[in-house]
Amino acid sequence: MKVRQLEIQNFRGVRAGKVVFADNTLLVGGNNVGKSTVCEALDLVLGPERASRRPVVDEHDFHRSTYVDADKKAVPIIIRAVVVDLPDEARRRFGGHLRRWNDTDRSFVDDLENGAEHADDEGVTWALPVSFRARYDAVEDDFEADTFFEHPLPELDELDDEEASSLGEGRDRFTRAHKRLCGFVYLRALRTGSRALGLQRGSLLDTVLRLSEEGSAEMWMETLRQMRDLDPAIGAIPDLESLLTQIRERAGGFVRLAGNEDATAFFASDLTREHLREVVRLFVATGPSDHAVPFTRQGTGTVNLLVFALLTMIADLKERQSVIFAMEEPEIALPPHTQRRVARFVKREMGQAIVTSHSPYVIEQFEPNEIVMLSHESGGEVEGMPINPAGIKLKSYRSQRRQFSEAILSRGVLVVEGETEASILPIAAAVLEKSSADYVHPDLAGVTIFTANGDGDVPRWAPILRALGKVPFGMVDKQGKPYNGDNATALQSFEEFWESPVEGVEELIVSQVPPAVLRRFMDEAVQLPDFPTHQAKYDSSTTDAQLPEIALKTLKARKGDAYGYAALLIEGCQSREDLPEFLIAALERINEVLAPAATAPDADAHGQPVDDEAADGDE
Repeated sequence: MKVRQLEIQNFRGVRAGKVVFADNTLLVGGNNVGKSTVCEALDLVLGPERASRRPVVDEHDFHRSTYVDADKKAVPIIIRAVVVDLPDEARRRFGGHLRRWNDTDRSFVDDLENGAEHADDEGVTWALPVSFRARYDAVEDDFEADTFFEHPLPELDELDDEEASSLGEGRDRFTRAHKRLCGFVYLRALRTGSRALGLQRGSLLDTVLRLSEEGSAEMWMETLRQMRDLDPAIGAIPDLESLLTQIRERAGGFVRLAGNEDATAFFASDLTREHLREVVRLFVATGPSDHAVPFTRQGTGTVNLLVFALLTMIADLKERQSVIFAMEEPEIALPPHTQRRVARFVKREMGQAIVTSHSPYVIEQFEPNEIVMLSHESGGEVEGMPINPAGIKLKSYRSQRRQFSEAILSRGVLVVEGETEASILPIAAAVLEKSSADYVHPDLAGVTIFTANGDGDVPRWAPILRALGKVPFGMVDKQGKPYNGDNATALQSFEEFWESPVEGVEELIVSQVPPAVLRRFMDEAVQLPDFPTHQAKYDSSTTDAQLPEIALKTLKARKGDAYGYAALLIEGCQSREDLPEFLIAALERINEVLAPAATAPDADAHGQPVDDEAADGDE
């Protein structure tokens, strides 16, 4: 099974939203854009254990905490999901509730006036529509919530008064047993690991237990019986035995106790299933020590790898096509190679993987058509659609996969021709930031720098980045002849494009910084162990007039370093007046285009607009 579409109304930071999913889906966007809200919404509508928690929803789960309107009428939370790729067992079980779904235009065929004629069109398949609904019940002064099959409703006059006024308005309930057939597993961001490695309902350990042991109910019964039959209850502890004796003697004068030593006892639990789930802990001994401690005392990275081990168990125990697996931020506390491994595993082994991430090492494991960009407007409208891969050649994407991954997380992208430009621009921006309160560094404005393979490669990235929904900028050295053909056409996709007045970035820097900056640079450079003494001669007798030529020779001798002499020179700039004017013009124009959204009161650090209520809404 796979979730194809999710619609959300009045839930947390989302007033109204729709997200379309690919077979495997990476949800990306800035902080507070709503990634966690989408995952929580999926859990409400598909998670078998979610509805067993009390309360299922509270005041703050409603958008802007509004659960009644001005007329005191309940404002409901409604979450609708469309599930496709149904196995035969699901088709048999849900047969009366399935609808024909056009997977191309994402609509139900029976909503069309002549829908029956399109039932066998290309891209039309059987789908299971379900919904979660919650509202405030003024009579009970409480919130009610449940899940239902979202089939077309009968006419109101066919419903009795109780059905018409019910939460589902005549819809059939989508029960916990039904949800288990969907195989939805949700792994929240592992800040503590307790929800994954504890035995609480819905945890990964609980999921493994239910899948591997048909008699899990009997297991709890037998465990509780054994604990109750312990004699003494928690072992022969002399001090506790003495205390129990004193309690029996003293309390017996006021309370009628049973006439035996078992009238008072200490147990390690309340002897209920739920309390046992809370107190039973997985103990783990990790090398080089052989001493086992509760998993919560292990390092975060170790906890995450234990979680990964459980995922492999779930994949083995469940039929792969029946697992819909949602996972938040698998990168937390994991090294890059493990991030890649986790991402590859869930994509390969689960029927559908839905992942949120800010890590380029995770993002690079997904193809362009598997990436869903979330956008969040200030009014609470959220939309998530797979990025348009039409302008992206797969070869280009794969050759620059890491840089694409960073660009996907950005608002704007500055494409430069080489490593030298990529190294000096952030440093120049930091100088501008210190010199002006109105200037926002590209890191805060959500701008990433993309390194092309030379000046001839810069133009072609503009339409590709536009296709990703980014604002692209371009910068190159002075060209011997103008761009033509496809490159000239591609340049039109840049928001702004700058061509240097000179042929090399080294010439640009040397010609546009003051002599004092060049001297500070040379004083430092000559002390470095790799200073090119055979190409540049510098000492205290060097005049200001000689400085540009010597500095240029020094820079060219060390040209191409990802972070080298050119960056050192720009670091010597102490104010805006010290910087090359060409770089200032480009950086300030980028700031003008993108910084206002980044500094507005209703935006996060990535420049993503947010509502007054937290969009992500982590519990």
